[in-house]
Amino acid sequence: SQRGARLWLCALCCGRLARGQPDDGKRYICRAVPLSGDASCPVTLLPELSAGSQEEELRNTVMQLRETILQQKETISKQLGAINELTTKLSLCASASDDRKYDKGSSWGKDKQNTMGDVPRDPNDTIDSLGKTMQGLKDRLENLEQMRANISGAAFPSELRDLLQRRLGELENQLLKKVSNLEEEKSMLSNATAAYRLKTENTLNALVERISELEKGRPPHQFKLSLPQRTNYLYGRITKSLPEMYAFTLCMWIKSSASPGIGTPFSYGVPGQANEIVLIEWGNNPIELLINDKVAQLPIEVRDGKWHHICIAWTTRDGQWDAYQDGEKLGTGDNLAAWHPIKPGGVIILGQEQDVVGGRFDAGQAFVGELSQVNVWDRVLRPAEVRAMANCSAYMAGNVVSWLASNVEVFGRGAFKRPLEMCQERLPNA
Repeated sequence: SQRGARLWLCALCCGRLARGQPDDGKRYICRAVPLSGDASCPVTLLPELSAGSQEEELRNTVMQLRETILQQKETISKQLGAINELTTKLSLCASASDDRKYDKGSSWGKDKQNTMGDVPRDPNDTIDSLGKTMQGLKDRLENLEQMRANISGAAFPSELRDLLQRRLGELENQLLKKVSNLEEEKSMLSNATAAYRLKTENTLNALVERISELEKGRPPHQFKLSLPQRTNYLYGRITKSLPEMYAFTLCMWIKSSASPGIGTPFSYGVPGQANEIVLIEWGNNPIELLINDKVAQLPIEVRDGKWHHICIAWTTRDGQWDAYQDGEKLGTGDNLAAWHPIKPGGVIILGQEQDVVGGRFDAGQAFVGELSQVNVWDRVLRPAEVRAMANCSAYMAGNVVSWLASNVEVFGRGAFKRPLEMCQERLPNA
C-alpha cells in the first residue's frame, strides 16, 4: 500500500545515514517521505531530547503498537469468519448430497447452483466418499448381526449355566415354601372353621337341652358328661377359671369301669404349671391328687362301673387334705404343697390331663366314663355338708365353679351332655 511504501523508503534512507556517518552521540528520527520527494532524503538533526520528551516518545510508540495489534486481531477475526462460512457450506453440501440428482454424464444439473462461492468439487469424488461411508456402515451392521447370531447360538459357559441352575433352584424352593405355607394356612383355617362350627353346635345343643330341661321342670344341674372312649380328643372344658385360693373343696359324681385306671377326671393348669390341681388314676396305681406337681395317693376306689360321690378338700396350711367317698371320710394327710396358694387364671379340663395349659393330651391318661355335678368351693366343706350331698338330702352348687350346662363345653365326636338319673338312683345300694 501507499503507507507501506513510505515506511520502506524512510527505513532505506535512515539506513544510509547510519552507515555513512560516525556515531556522534546525537539521535536521529525517521520520517515518512512521499514518493515524489527528494531522493537524497534530507535528515533534520534534532536537539537532544529531555526526559519528558523521551516519555512522550515511548507513549506514542506504545499507542502505535496497540493500534497495530488491534488491526491484526480484526484481520484474524475476519479470517475465522471466512473459515466458519466455508465449513458450514461444506456441511450443507455433505448433508444434501443424498438428494442431489445427476445427469447421464455424472455432471451437476443445470438447475443447481454452487452456494459456496467456489469451484464445486468433482461429483464423482462426492459419490465415492458417500459410497465408502455407506459400505462401512453396512459392514459394521453385518458384523453386529453376525456377533448376535453367534452369541444366541453358542452354548452358555459352565459358570453362567451353574448360576442359572442355582437361581432356578432357589426360585423353585421359594415357590414350594410358598405353596407349603398356603396349604398350612388353609389347614389352619379349615381347623379353625371346624372348631368354630363344633363350638356353635355345642352351644346350640346346650341351649336346646336347657330349654328342654326348663320345659320338663328339670333342674339345670341334672345332666352328665359322657366320655365313652379313651382318646386324646374327647373332653369337656369349664368356661370359668379359678381365683387365687388358699383352700378348696372339689366334689363330683363319677362312674367308670375303665381298666387299667379310670384316667384323669379333673385337671387344672396354669401358665408355668400344667399340674396345678390334678385328679388322676392311671395304670394299676390308686387315685392320686397332684397340687403344684406334688403327689398324694388317695384311698378311693371307684372302678366298679357304679356311681360314686367323691370330695377332695385341701388347705395350704400345712398342706392338709381329706378324701371322701359316698359321704364318708376315707383318708387324710398333710404336707401336700404346703403354703402354696392355688394360682388363678388357668384352664379346667374334664377327662384329659394337660401337658401344656389347655392341650397336648395323652390318650393313655384320658378318662373313660361319666361325670356329673362337678363343683368347686374356695373353702374346706364340713363333713355334714359332704354327707348331705352324697346321700341326696341336699344339693350345693360351688361358689367358685358350679355345674351348669352353660359352663361346660364338650369337644370331640362321641362326647355328649345327657340327662342325669335321679339322685336316689345313683346311690350305691340302689
